[in-house]
Amino acid sequence: MDPVLLPSPPPETRLPPDRVRLPLDFDTARLRKDLETFSEDEWIDHFNSRDYEGVWRILPLRGPAGAEHPILQASSHSGTRDWADTPFADRAPACRAVMQAFRCPLTSVRLLSLAPGARILEHSDPDLGFEDGFARIHVPVQTHPDVEFYLNGERVVMEEGQCWYLRLSDPHHVTNGGPVSRIHLILDCVIDDWLKYLLLDGNDTPE
Repeated sequence: MDPVLLPSPPPETRLPPDRVRLPLDFDTARLRKDLETFSEDEWIDHFNSRDYEGVWRILPLRGPAGAEHPILQASSHSGTRDWADTPFADRAPACRAVMQAFRCPLTSVRLLSLAPGARILEHSDPDLGFEDGFARIHVPVQTHPDVEFYLNGERVVMEEGQCWYLRLSDPHHVTNGGPVSRIHLILDCVIDDWLKYLLLDGNDTPE
């Protein structure tokens, strides 16, 4: 994809709910096949160590242009303007197909793996507000009924292959009480008219 410029705040005055299931579904068997191409030592520990307990790891598929080390590919600063797919994306055709399904610009894209027994402590990500022009999308690749994701004190149940917007500028926390790693494909998106429509008017939010 072409380099992405940081947007100006969208003029839209409405805000989506804090959770929206988008009308997109993906083949988890194909996504799991991608996981087989990566060795254990290619995953890196999440850099925000204060926000979790246990093992939480990242595999970056898209990050700051020119970054060569996975840690730099997985992180960015607020002034980052140019983004590019990493070499890992070349080995993940199903993940790349998910990326291409989004008609909006993408900044960071990564796989995140939360090990059994691990916890993401309650925190907020203030740079991920819809009103600031950004949205974070989750596609569960591998999960379990005993994974508990709470946003604003209410549980969000996300099934494998579904596609969810979550307003993570609000308080949230996760506990993996299941026997397998919870692996999500995470896409950070720039809100354009296409994504704005899905979030505000064309979504499939469950009652």
